[in-house]
This record gives sequence, structure tokens and C-alpha cells, in this order.
Amino acid sequence: MKAAKFEYEQAQSLKQIQDAFGSDPSAVRLMGGSQSLGPMLNLRLVRPGRVLDVSAVPELRQVSAKNGLLRIGAAVTHAQIEDGIYELLRGHMMQKVAGRIAYRGVRNRGTLGGSLAHADPAADWVLTCAALGARVNVRGAQGSRTVPMSEFMVAAYTTVLEAGEFIESVDVPEVSGSARWGYYKFTRKVGEFADASCACYFDPATRTARVVIGAMEGAPRSLPELAVKVASQGAAALAGDTIATALQPYLAQRDEAHQVLFRTVVERSVQQALGVKG
Repeated sequence: MKAAKFEYEQAQSLKQIQDAFGSDPSAVRLMGGSQSLGPMLNLRLVRPGRVLDVSAVPELRQVSAKNGLLRIGAAVTHAQIEDGIYELLRGHMMQKVAGRIAYRGVRNRGTLGGSLAHADPAADWVLTCAALGARVNVRGAQGSRTVPMSEFMVAAYTTVLEAGEFIESVDVPEVSGSARWGYYKFTRKVGEFADASCACYFDPATRTARVVIGAMEGAPRSLPELAVKVASQGAAALAGDTIATALQPYLAQRDEAHQVLFRTVVERSVQQALGVKG
């Protein structure tokens, strides 16, 4: 099946994006790398009258640093992060995760903002940004606002973005000498979305400790008690039934196979952060 007829336009500025929504925001869909929107158009799950390509807008392709945060433009691609095109992101957790997203062809076109806006529960950036405590900078006709990643995704494929709003950039912590992180996921084969995933981030300098699981029915789920135990006890926190107990509220309805998968991704993610070989 092919997409229903629509008008295509490539945006050159943020103002052009805002103006495009006009009086009927529902008639316009923004396109970044088209790795999510493209299939939806072809399956006619969405039928916009107009598609605005935002991938070339200069302000959406920049990376900058300020006050201990890195601001990453929404149109920055997975491949650009993976390849270290932006010096500020070299050696960052973002670079490590980017190289494991889908296939290289997808990474060449897929964008950070597009992935977050699509809000697939199994997506890598949704989980990683939650673990990093990222902030999503949103722009719309009424101005700009910043939303913590913990509040941005409210359900599967559902975010707090309102009609006429779009993601402008994402703020994540700068690389810290004391920061440690881990990321582990299970996929049936390379390139597919995860069946279970976990990301963790620890930084004693900022008293940050997060362990977050993804590939749930909705938004990523934080395991704060486990994170605190790992931060204070190290690898000893993984002994016994600690992980299973932390996961129990979220996996009670899952079969044993899924529970094993999630226990394993959590354990291996934390081991990566601690530098412990499994």
C-alpha cells in the first residue's frame, strides 16, 4: 500500500514550522528521518494533508553545552551521534546507545526528536533519556516549555505534546569523570525492537542514581530503590532476590520467560555500569 496524497514541503526555519500549523494543526505532520512516519503513511494509519520535512532546519541540528547540560537538536540523527560528529557527544552514553539502534540505514536517517515524539515503548532513546533524566524542550504557537523526560511520555505512542507543538531539542547531562552507565537489551535478532531493556546511570558528583526498564506496555519504569542500593552497596546489591523484588510490581502479570529476560537485562546493565563482568 502507498500513502494517500499529501503536500510535501521542506522547512528552513523554526518560524516556518510554527507558521505551518496555522489554524488547523491536525492537518500537518512533521517529518524528521521518516523512519516511523514513513511506514505509517504507507499503511495509511495517518493521512495528513501536508507533510513538513524539518530535517534540514539549522537550529534543530546543533549540539551545545551550557550549565552542565548538553543540548541536542531534535533533528540530529542516530548516526551522527554514533559517529561522534559532534565532539561534545564523544564518549557519552548517547554515543554508546546510538550504535545499537536498529540498522545503519535507519540510523542514517532516524532522528532523536522523531524517536521521542513517536514514543514507542521499546525505543532506545525513550529509555536512555529517562535514565539520564533528560529534559525535552518543546516549542509551539504559545511559546516554549521544558518537560522532564519522566513526564513527557504518558503511554505507548502518546506524549504530552499538544496540537501545534514540536520537539526543538533535548537536554542531557554532560560527560562527567565520575559518571557510570549501562545499557542492555534483548532482541530476537539484530535491528529489531527490544523484548526487554534496561538503562542505568550513576554519578556520585551529582548524587544521581537511576535504573530504568523499557519495552513495557507504556512509558519506561524507574526502579528507585534498586538504584539507591546499587549506588551505596555496589555489586553486593545484586545478590539474592533484590532485582526480582524491584521488578515484581511491573512484571506480576508477565510469564516466567519475560521475568527472566527483565531480571537479566537489569543485572547486565548494572554490571556494565559497575565494570563487573557477568
